[in-house]
Amino acid sequence: MNQQEAPLLAALYAHCARDYAHLHVPAHRQGEAIFPEWQGGKEILQLDLTELPGLDDLHRPEGVIARAQALAAELFGAGKTFFLVNGSTVGITALFLALCRPGEEILLPRNAHRAVLGGLVFSGAKPVFLEPVVIEEFGIAAGLTPQVVAGALEKHPLAKGLLVIHPTYYGVTGDLPQLVGLVHGLDKPVVADEAHGVHFPFHEGFPPPALQCGVDAAVQSMHKMGGSLTQSSLLHLRGNRVDVQKTARALSLLQSSSPSYLLLASLDGARRQLATKGREMLERAVDLAREVRQALSRLPGITLLGEEHLGRPGAHGLDPTRLVISLRCVGLTGYQAARILARDYRVQVEMADYYNLVMVIGIGTTRRDCELLIRGLQEVIRRVGGGQSLVTCPEQPPLPVGRLTPRQAWLAPSRPLPLEECAGHICAEWVNVSPPGIPLLYPGEEIGPEMVEYLQWVRNLSLSVQGPEDPGLASLRVVVR
Repeated sequence: MNQQEAPLLAALYAHCARDYAHLHVPAHRQGEAIFPEWQGGKEILQLDLTELPGLDDLHRPEGVIARAQALAAELFGAGKTFFLVNGSTVGITALFLALCRPGEEILLPRNAHRAVLGGLVFSGAKPVFLEPVVIEEFGIAAGLTPQVVAGALEKHPLAKGLLVIHPTYYGVTGDLPQLVGLVHGLDKPVVADEAHGVHFPFHEGFPPPALQCGVDAAVQSMHKMGGSLTQSSLLHLRGNRVDVQKTARALSLLQSSSPSYLLLASLDGARRQLATKGREMLERAVDLAREVRQALSRLPGITLLGEEHLGRPGAHGLDPTRLVISLRCVGLTGYQAARILARDYRVQVEMADYYNLVMVIGIGTTRRDCELLIRGLQEVIRRVGGGQSLVTCPEQPPLPVGRLTPRQAWLAPSRPLPLEECAGHICAEWVNVSPPGIPLLYPGEEIGPEMVEYLQWVRNLSLSVQGPEDPGLASLRVVVR
């Protein structure tokens, strides 16, 4: 080993040298849309400080951090806002600890991000998974329907509340006000994973934000679309259905005891920029996205997710700056197209799945980024020619049956078992194709034969898998009975 090497640092500089088009988060685009004080570069490091006199303490804010959080709360319409330096993941986990004790049920959509696993393991809560609407043309999950939520509330009267996704990774929102009305009718809380929707309040072209829809708590990744540094997020509370002090205690337990002042300061600066220039910056992003949509809609063989795919239960709104295109008829998987765009055309997209590409037009996205994307996709389609339609992926297996809570399975003795022998066993780890990071299996769920078959298909395609001890899926870790 050569201690003069700095491989991660070198890789970052090599990536920057390629001058890629950025169609992904974080929104500031390597500083293009960062607030003015940080546009100089090196002096940012002067702010890498700690809890010194006059700089307050995140775990007991009484001074400038308290003031910064209060400004954020006023801007977003919250009663209380917490700064997060461990991403939206820590906010979701804290809400589970504030709401649930071991064995208590909580309702949540199956397409929830894997961040909920930490909340389930730490709290010991028992998840009641609800199936979202699927937009068949793209093979993607949207929101929950009122009928599904009403049925779950009737069947699980002791559930401690409902978690919703607003919007999904694909930019789709459901009928959140109606869901909130159903749950609040029983005086239960609704909490929102709004990781991809921090920009919604600042331009009328976006769906209404979660707090405006009446939720009791919302977690937002400011870094994704708001212009702060990666890993900096916000947790908003409103009303009294979610205990403020329990949430604060949970955050103090979960967040770093040495929080980065760079992350905290970036939240403060990004909040001010959204308050003073947010509409102007988002207007530009919306206009760029509209131009890109028009150009891409003329390309043969692709379909864009648009307003015409909405107006159905669970799919009411769409983030216009999040571009989802289906490649079913082109003959390439989204994974293949993303690799070709990055390798040959210097275009980095936000996410790819089997059928689709997802691109983000953020506050820092440039016209050049968009032009490179359009030209890159034109060339990809030209190269593929009249290729055959993509082979349809297997149908998602039915929801696994939960035999143990995620916490029980996580703490239980376990052992690896060849995938082909796993049917009938209880999973001891989580398994998801990444991105978008939605688990196919949670700890505590029984592995059915359909799931084994589906995971074999995932393995044969060499898709990126997160969670299991063996990412090649030759084996899964199961609970020892």
